[in-house]
Amino acid sequence: MIIQNSKSKSIPINYFEKKYETMDYRELKTLQVARLKTTLETVFIKNDFYKNKLGEAGIRHINDIDNIKNIDDVKNLPFTSKTDLVNNYPFGIFSRPLGDIVRIHASSGTTGKPIIAGYTKRDIRVWSQLMARILCACGLGKNDIGQNAYGYGLFTGGLGFHYGAEELGMTVIPMSTGFTERQFTMMEDIGTTAIFCTPSYALFLAEEINKFIKDRSKIKLKKGIFGAEPWSDELRRNIESLLNIDAYDIYGLSELMGPGVAFECVYKDGLHINEDNFLPEIINPKTGEVLKKGETGELVLTSLNRQAMPLIRFRTKDITGLYKDKCKCGRSFVRMHKIKGRTDDMIILKGVNIFPSQIESIIFGYDYLEPAYLIELYTENFLDKINIVIEPKQEVFNMGESRIDEIAKEISHRIYELIGVRSKVTAVPPKTLERSQGKSKRIRDARKKI
Repeated sequence: MIIQNSKSKSIPINYFEKKYETMDYRELKTLQVARLKTTLETVFIKNDFYKNKLGEAGIRHINDIDNIKNIDDVKNLPFTSKTDLVNNYPFGIFSRPLGDIVRIHASSGTTGKPIIAGYTKRDIRVWSQLMARILCACGLGKNDIGQNAYGYGLFTGGLGFHYGAEELGMTVIPMSTGFTERQFTMMEDIGTTAIFCTPSYALFLAEEINKFIKDRSKIKLKKGIFGAEPWSDELRRNIESLLNIDAYDIYGLSELMGPGVAFECVYKDGLHINEDNFLPEIINPKTGEVLKKGETGELVLTSLNRQAMPLIRFRTKDITGLYKDKCKCGRSFVRMHKIKGRTDDMIILKGVNIFPSQIESIIFGYDYLEPAYLIELYTENFLDKINIVIEPKQEVFNMGESRIDEIAKEISHRIYELIGVRSKVTAVPPKTLERSQGKSKRIRDARKKI
């Protein structure tokens, strides 16, 4: 299938599982209800934690599950939090015996205990197919070579992309994170056409590429799929310009499977949620009230097609919104906006909610600044304040204190216009701030605790 875009360029549209990706709305809702009921029956019978939770919500007998008539009835079910997962460490959230579990992944927990995620053989197969679906939606296929610079191991990114790329028929280079010079050697010698990593690491590679690649014409890289942390469109434009690629966003959580929950297609107009596998809601993070389409709040997801560890109304803490407009690619799944931030990463300063992505959108919009920043929070004279550390490019930094002061004042004014809080802006020499080869750390909170 080929679609003409607004610039009259032909964009090939490929599907890995067209039956599901373009499913009629009513057909999709019927499938979701059926899979939701099956999931509820599974956890009710095989998971004491959920049997008790569902009992508190009025489901005290398995026949009570039949009272769910449409997908909106999910709002009557209880939420699941990360704390629930930590408190049921290690296997209390599993709905299958260990004999059926073929793989364990884990992510950091809120109290020092990791959050354990289990997978059956079927779960791995479904996950691989979802990832293949996503890679295909970004325009990749069996003739592509994917360099996987996500971390392998307990983190889901590495193996999630690896299995998906192999499912699609791609050639996979399992590089993992780090080994910068080797990354570029493999990229040049083997002819990598796509790279998978965090956006922070993609930016690091973009800043380093000219040190290791003398002839950029030898690089065949055309696409990058980046996730595992919120990132702005300004950062996307930086990466695309520096690496000369198309950059795509992907979204997932270790608790719900890993990468594979939502993805951008070639139009990069919001992230399609794989609704046949995950039921999304947006709630008010303070009240738990379900919000309408288009409103911004916390994303809640329910597993619809998982055996080992299905989760009911899992509170992701990620801030976004949903919209139903059909995409030009033909996919019928609901889309979500790029993640704005997290409820637990949100900065509250002088009663104002601030997300790092808001600061990033300003910093990365200036050509004369390095794509790096640090948000410092501190207390002075009993008042909480904010300082934004920036890096002017070398030629700008060399202009001296007067020019740097002008830039600092301009950025401070832009930040005030956007978030309504006065900020200090401090310029440091280029390459002063730490670069990340994994998830970036953008906030240093030194406020005095009362």
